[in-house]
Amino acid sequence: MSEPIIYPSRTDALGLPLLFAGQAQKEFFINEAMFLVDAVIWRTVEAALDTPPADAPEGACYRILDGALADWSGRDHSIAIRIGAGWHFISPSKGMLVFDRMRQCWYHFNGIWSCANEVTSPEGGTVIDVEARAALSQLIDALKRLGILSVEAS
Repeated sequence: MSEPIIYPSRTDALGLPLLFAGQAQKEFFINEAMFLVDAVIWRTVEAALDTPPADAPEGACYRILDGALADWSGRDHSIAIRIGAGWHFISPSKGMLVFDRMRQCWYHFNGIWSCANEVTSPEGGTVIDVEARAALSQLIDALKRLGILSVEAS
């Protein structure tokens, strides 16, 4: 007789809750998983904060800054999601991308969250190439519109 397959209680990548045989009240686990998937499928956070906002609506996501306080203490770098009047957390994995609505920039996780800083348009110098400067300025503007470059200095 073969041994049954034993599954963990959560998925590896996002920590989604898994059901087990004969589990009562499955809707709690399924609803939690759906909220978590819904929160990260678009990979968008409202802002980066170190303290939970008092008036966060259901489903709101935030990137937690270093030295977080209150309910977020010890959850540095995580993504906090408001579910059922409580906070649920997703630990980021290397390569994860999220778009910060407040900063209007994509953040990349590689041990820490980082966003490309604002790039200044070329000016000055001894040789001035108007066409090259115009092209570089257009490229910088396009990267800002896409959220690849920050629209403000960090």
